[in-house]
Amino acid sequence: MKDIKSRLENLRREIYTPEQQRRLDADRRVLELLSKTFGSASAAATEIINLEAILNLPKGTEHFIADIHGENEAFAHILKNASGNIRRKVYDLFATSMREDDLRQLCSLIYYPGRKLEYVKATEPNLRDFYQVTLHRLVKVLQEVSSKYTRSKVRKALPKEFAYIIEELLHEAPSGDNKQLYYNRIVETIISTGQADDFIKAICRVIQGLSIDRMHILGDIYDRGPGAHIILDTLLQYKDFDIQWGNHDALWMGAAAGNTSCIANAIRICLRYGNMETLEDGYGINLVPLATFAMETYADDPCEVFSPKLGPGGDALTLKSRRLIARMHKAISVIQWKVESELIRRHPEWQMESRRLLHHIDYNNATITIDGREYPILDHNFPTIDPAEPYSLTVEERELLDKLAHSFRVSDKLKQHIALFLSHGGIYGIYNSNLLFHASVPLTAEGELKEVEILGERLKGKALLQKVEELMRSAFDPEASAEARDYAIDYYLYVWCGPDSPLFDKSKMATLERYLIDDKEVQHEEKGFYYHLREEERVCDMLLDSFGVTGEHRHIINGHVPVKAGKGENPIKANGKMMVIDGGFSKAYHKTTGIAGYTLVYHSRGFQLVQHEPFTSAEEAVRNGTDIVGTTQIVELNHRRLRVRDTDKGQELQSQINELKELLFAYRHGILKERK
Repeated sequence: MKDIKSRLENLRREIYTPEQQRRLDADRRVLELLSKTFGSASAAATEIINLEAILNLPKGTEHFIADIHGENEAFAHILKNASGNIRRKVYDLFATSMREDDLRQLCSLIYYPGRKLEYVKATEPNLRDFYQVTLHRLVKVLQEVSSKYTRSKVRKALPKEFAYIIEELLHEAPSGDNKQLYYNRIVETIISTGQADDFIKAICRVIQGLSIDRMHILGDIYDRGPGAHIILDTLLQYKDFDIQWGNHDALWMGAAAGNTSCIANAIRICLRYGNMETLEDGYGINLVPLATFAMETYADDPCEVFSPKLGPGGDALTLKSRRLIARMHKAISVIQWKVESELIRRHPEWQMESRRLLHHIDYNNATITIDGREYPILDHNFPTIDPAEPYSLTVEERELLDKLAHSFRVSDKLKQHIALFLSHGGIYGIYNSNLLFHASVPLTAEGELKEVEILGERLKGKALLQKVEELMRSAFDPEASAEARDYAIDYYLYVWCGPDSPLFDKSKMATLERYLIDDKEVQHEEKGFYYHLREEERVCDMLLDSFGVTGEHRHIINGHVPVKAGKGENPIKANGKMMVIDGGFSKAYHKTTGIAGYTLVYHSRGFQLVQHEPFTSAEEAVRNGTDIVGTTQIVELNHRRLRVRDTDKGQELQSQINELKELLFAYRHGILKERK
């Protein structure tokens, strides 16, 4: 026997090259690992059957959202109503059997079950009848939204305390007398044992969760609105999502890494929009030192140029509060202009010298000279700027900046949220033949990929975006060298506002000009060539090819620049290859866009673009059954319904099936022995 094995081994060595032998050995190790999970031929065959069945289920629904900008209430509502998907299913199921008001109230219950139940119990005269009817309706809705998933996936989504009962109701249609009695008795017992409220809340959460299979956020969660931290807390509890970093997200990542210019910028933007909630309530940033410094430094200065831009509800701020915010706003703006100028001076390779503007101000005559032209400035009271050394921080400014940096550095909640960006995010993503990024891929005037120099290396396209992401990550990498980490921290300023940054891609960020100069021409920020050429199909195809995106229907999806829908601008460009979905979630953009945001929905039938109107409030939705009224535009319909096998997940499952078939072959031919 030993001689036979020896001869066979010699024969193998004669037949296979060393490289082939290594591959065979590697395959065997994979099969041996797989056999630990599927220890017999029957176990492997059963899993193959299961995976083959999953491949034929309808593709899950993906939602794409961009530029949320801290509007947590609108974001939460869109999650709850699945961008109108739940409402559509409710109307499809019950439109012929329920009144319009009852349909709206049922939707409202699904979105806000806890608050709605409190309202119902205070107004409903026959609560038992309400429970009876509502439970039956909710089960029907859940049956509808769960129909494209396996029982296993649905089971995992169910709350443990009600999993068995929901599963029984879900899969036992009340047909026939025996089943009808069984079904009805379950519902009656839920009510009689006082579990109806908790059961309704649980089933509504499952409906919400199953209505969106995966969510893609295309950047700019932070700034302007008051609840970026609330949005991120929501995402901490969410399962399937990814984030393509935006420049406003990068700003806060840089602040968390310790970039003082990013810290000053982040605080300035919060004060500009009268939003201190994210700073103080969300991250515990102590603004008292800034308020004290501002009151002392600008005590007699009205700081009118720096008055906050207040959205709806801003009138609630007293005149005294608005004046304090304006002084704080001015104080941090001056500090920002100083510290970012120092960074720019330290990195001449960024070619941003033209953004150092303080030495171009004539402080005696209240003018500034830019590109050879003199402009009057709107504010000329700068007690902390020494005209001889305009970029030097005063002792008090340095102490203040150190205190603010310390607050950012020790904020555990901020660390937790930045960790979420690092674990679930990146510069770009490719999902199901869709290339996702926030802003741009720098291009030349001819529509070719533009080379950008980073640390002496000239990069373009995919390689450029990968290098920028690598740098951003290294700022938080404890194993990176101190030199590499310090450069990466500095580089966040360039990512935020550098002319060739793929998260910005404009000639400049005209912050100082917008504050101090009343001239639209000098305030103008010239967009990179990408924004002018992205409507050309050939350019989109070139970009998709360069990133290796394949598929019969492939697209580029991004945000960053608000689409002026109110003025007739179309978010669908380049014959459907490009979709720009920044519709202005932020209240600050509603006048610009004419709407209140987009959600792009990709389901098994194709793409739909949901255009949102301004969200009123959760309270209004609970009391009156109001919803975010929106219009739906069909972007693209597939000639056949897409299945899981047509997706990235399907390719993964097919690879698993192939490996399992190899394992099955190995068992049946004695190459591997079955385990007990």
